[in-house]
Amino acid sequence: MTGQMTDGRRAGTDRRRRRVQDAIAAALRDGTPLTASAVARAARVDRTFLYRHRDLLEELHTSSTRPADTPPGTGPTVTPESLQADLANANARATRLATRVQQLEAHLSRQLGARAWTESGLGAPVDIAELQSNNTSLEQHNVELKQRLAEIEEELDAARAANRDLTRALNQRQ
Repeated sequence: MTGQMTDGRRAGTDRRRRRVQDAIAAALRDGTPLTASAVARAARVDRTFLYRHRDLLEELHTSSTRPADTPPGTGPTVTPESLQADLANANARATRLATRVQQLEAHLSRQLGARAWTESGLGAPVDIAELQSNNTSLEQHNVELKQRLAEIEEELDAARAANRDLTRALNQRQ
């Protein structure tokens, strides 16, 4: 009895395997997507059936990477290399876009934070730029005054020295 059960189970597996192979062939003919879910659905088997039978899964993957039979001059042939290049380009674009999104989020965060700070009344006065400009000009004026004072002190020291020399010369004549 167990021999008959084993034979029946083996026959059921063979029927399912043929249905999977027929579903792959039909998908190739029709141009429908070759995915494990689509083939399993078309063959009326569970997806785990494909994963338990690695040769069928390999056949599915091999068939999905094989270029479709197209008449010459109808368009470019899709090859695994072209698909890999497209994937690499898409990944690079996704990385660039993710970086740009992070930059925009950071900018938006700064803008919203500054606005909230100002509106709360805790922030600096609105005319802060004018005050900073005024402060800068006053600091510059202070530097100029210090330079002028240093020049005047040098002139004064020179005048004092000349005055001492003249006084000494006058005193020596007497």
